Amino acid sequence: MSQRTRHWTYLTLALGALALALAATASRADATPLSQAGVSNESCLECHSDPGLSFQLENGDSFSLYIDQAVFDSSIHGKLGYACVQCHTNLDGYPHPPFFAIDQRDLSLALYDACFRCHSGQYERTLDSVHETALESGNRQAAICTDCHGAHNVRQLTDPKTDELLPDARLNIPVTCAKCHNAIYGKYLTSVHGDALINEDNRDVPTCIDCHGVHNIGDPTTARFRLLSPSICARCHTDPTIMDKYGISTEVLNTYVADFHGTTVAIFNKVSPDAPTNKAVCYDCHGVHDIQSVTDPQSGLEFRQNLLKRCQVCHPDATANFSDAWLSHYIPSPSHNPLVYYVNLFYSIFIPGLLSGMGILVVLDISWQVRKRRAASRAKAEPPAAPPGPAEPFEWPEDGSRIDHDEPSSGAGPDLPGGEL
Repeated sequence: MSQRTRHWTYLTLALGALALALAATASRADATPLSQAGVSNESCLECHSDPGLSFQLENGDSFSLYIDQAVFDSSIHGKLGYACVQCHTNLDGYPHPPFFAIDQRDLSLALYDACFRCHSGQYERTLDSVHETALESGNRQAAICTDCHGAHNVRQLTDPKTDELLPDARLNIPVTCAKCHNAIYGKYLTSVHGDALINEDNRDVPTCIDCHGVHNIGDPTTARFRLLSPSICARCHTDPTIMDKYGISTEVLNTYVADFHGTTVAIFNKVSPDAPTNKAVCYDCHGVHDIQSVTDPQSGLEFRQNLLKRCQVCHPDATANFSDAWLSHYIPSPSHNPLVYYVNLFYSIFIPGLLSGMGILVVLDISWQVRKRRAASRAKAEPPAAPPGPAEPFEWPEDGSRIDHDEPSSGAGPDLPGGEL
């Protein structure tokens, strides 16, 4: 092969490689239309700012394609400068590719997964929620992202500095849930929590998401939720920074777990969290969405007749004094249940004193037994004493003199009683 031929060959190969690289770049551009320039929001609004623009659904309904620019600009996406094509990634030119939807709900279900591109964490949590379970079971009306957050009017919900809910967002949460759960919302409005939130703008009270969660909302009809419900209530009711404002005891969880109901529920929660139990939890006595103040004359549990009615739901044979043993989530003190407090105080002194005395007696007895055994051991260890030798024989004086018993005898023999011999 000549040198000129080799040069042409190399040039042809280089041009081919360059063509392949350009084709690959074009392919990547088609796969990621967000990298393409030239599709601005203004371009979209040339058509979509027309209030008469609509789309014909397969069921014959007309779906409006009008976008109010002022509404979008005031949304969190508009304020942050997001482009239409960052959600509608397949609309990179006109005419748009074909799109079919049976009805408006079918259209929403086909488009809402666009949220996954930016909010994958929240989206994935919804996959474990009761709403997703309902969708999979065929309930097309179960909530999706746009049902709660909207589409082109998405609001900012949290403070970017603290990540806490904004006051107006917190106030709007029950209203959002009411789109599907309107009957429950009606009960919530009349409850001590709902009334304080809506009418007093009290930010201490719980909203729907404080009890049920946000994106990973669980099924509240399960045994697991029932067993966990006391800990849900305890998030607020054991917090002294909240409860001290209203003079409410923070011992609710401790006193509940200490009694028969709470002890049983706590054991079930640890051993068999999915096993049903008929033991009372918080909402069996206080209600669910219609919780009233304990001082409410109609249903407040501070009134004996109201408390008895609650007890009789599970204990139909309960008599008028059945509820007298209930201490209302307060640990006995001189101001709350003083009789119980002083009885407890007496026994807290008497029983330790009695047991201490018995303990002292036992210690003394043990020490005596130890000393006795040690003395016996020492006695066994000492050598036995030598037996006494034979007595020396008595010798009479040779001169026949008598022994004077009034004077000490100097002889070796023993003294004899009775005077002279």
